[in-house]
Amino acid sequence: MNEQDSLTAYAASFIDELARNQVKHAVISPGSRSTPLALLFAEHPDITIHINVDERSAGFFALGLAKALQEPVAMLCTSGTATANFYPAIVEAFYARVPLIVLTADRPHELRDVGAPQTIDQMQMYGKHVKWFAEMAIPENTDVMIRYARTISARAAATAVKQPSGPVHVNFPLREPLVPAMKDVQTYRGQREATVQVEAGELSLSLKQMDNLANILSQSKAALIVCGELQTTESREAILQLADKWNVPILADPLSQLRSGQSAVNIIDCYDTILRDERACAALSPDLILRFGAMPVSKPLLLYMKKQRQAVHMVVDGGGGWREPAGLATNMIQSEEAVFCHGMTARLPEVQDSIWLSQWITINHAAKQALSSIRDGAELDEGKLFSLLSDLMPEDSHLFVGNSMPIRDLDTFFFTNNKSIRTYANRGANGIDGVVSTALGVSTVKENTVLVIGDLSFFHDMNGLLAAKLQKQNLTILLVNNDGGGIFSFLPQSSEKDYFEVLFGTPHGLDFELAVKLYGGKYHKVQNWDDFQENFTKSFTVPGLKVIEVPTNREENVLKHRDLWNYVSREMNVVLDKEKS
Repeated sequence: MNEQDSLTAYAASFIDELARNQVKHAVISPGSRSTPLALLFAEHPDITIHINVDERSAGFFALGLAKALQEPVAMLCTSGTATANFYPAIVEAFYARVPLIVLTADRPHELRDVGAPQTIDQMQMYGKHVKWFAEMAIPENTDVMIRYARTISARAAATAVKQPSGPVHVNFPLREPLVPAMKDVQTYRGQREATVQVEAGELSLSLKQMDNLANILSQSKAALIVCGELQTTESREAILQLADKWNVPILADPLSQLRSGQSAVNIIDCYDTILRDERACAALSPDLILRFGAMPVSKPLLLYMKKQRQAVHMVVDGGGGWREPAGLATNMIQSEEAVFCHGMTARLPEVQDSIWLSQWITINHAAKQALSSIRDGAELDEGKLFSLLSDLMPEDSHLFVGNSMPIRDLDTFFFTNNKSIRTYANRGANGIDGVVSTALGVSTVKENTVLVIGDLSFFHDMNGLLAAKLQKQNLTILLVNNDGGGIFSFLPQSSEKDYFEVLFGTPHGLDFELAVKLYGGKYHKVQNWDDFQENFTKSFTVPGLKVIEVPTNREENVLKHRDLWNYVSREMNVVLDKEKS
């Protein structure tokens, strides 16, 4: 048995086992050392490949695919610094709990640490940012080693999806020759069932634990449910059922997916603005906070929760993690969210009327009415852009939002609606890198995808646009261009006028039309709101990459936000005065 036969049997078995374990997509960056795996991915009939030249963009592209599909995606690169360029996406996937199977080709052991080209130390290179690492053995075509290759493959897929989901890393040392015997690949495909059936259960509580927690919840007179990013439809539906029976408000982050397609009256969508007002915070003091999902985007909400030291703080996490930056948890509940909610719903008595809920709904309505006044402005404005999106987005569409100001404006101005608009963002590590590529990954498998992104974040990942050109991706990008880092204008360092622009404002003066045309996209710079609405609506009927630039002014944006928050505060105080009287 020669080395080519060993390589073919071993690598083909590994790839085939991924397919048997429902890995349907692989993102591949070209390279020499990864040749056998790349060829075998391309040859497998049950795996769709996506080529992305830049490994950094490729990692985020795979992240977007996995987010949209809610299933593991493989990503492959060659040896050397190519592997390091995967790192930012792996970090994001780890903290955002997104399943990725990271495959890195490597030089064989005899070429390591001797000055061979494209050779770096790839052992455990992603450290604690992957759930599991495996260094593969050199390929052999024996029954034991073929079974070993399939077992590692099955384990990698199972570990990636096991809660909490996340990335795993498998490193492949490979000797030359690097081209497998493609004519023999069918021999190593075998039956369609997985070699190792991995049965993963879900976290749940005992009946006694359920009873004890239900007793605590039943004693509450002013409870809040707080929802960050939620992974499953089942958990969202179960939370809504619990809130309906318990008759309590739900403070729903836009990434919870509870703001779109829901008719529940107890969903509070303006809490970020409400909780900026000290009087409102004092009037809305809970005795219990029950939190699901990742920590919400809103800083006012975090500060508000930190003040509620008298309250019981429960955090429910089906991944068994510790997502509790407020540092006030009285109960860390390691249970699958839907299972917990069904248990509580079955045990809690039905609450008919709630003055507490009515107060939240009344104040939320006043805040929403005041915030909606931003639509009256004629100037191009970031807040108004998000206020219009729920009207202009098609049914069953997908909205990806960049970090810094876009995600915060989404939180403030994207209200509840009856459309099924799914929202996405990279909120694991909250970085501005790789956002274009992640959105392109989503658009690969989801129609009517829109990305709203700031100019600096767009600049960070312009390389990602190559995938749109090569793969003929359909994506509409709303590029909010305020010529710099808009979020810093809201932070304390904005008072340091002598150094603010050079260190934080960072104006770039780039003409993005040239970049868009470089990658074969269609570009339009809007002049007014009628122009925006016409071009945005039309973009869903035009194939390919479309970039609609919305120019705004950083300083004016800050003033408008602060004036609006003051106006909302006055309107809420009118409501509070009526309730007091």
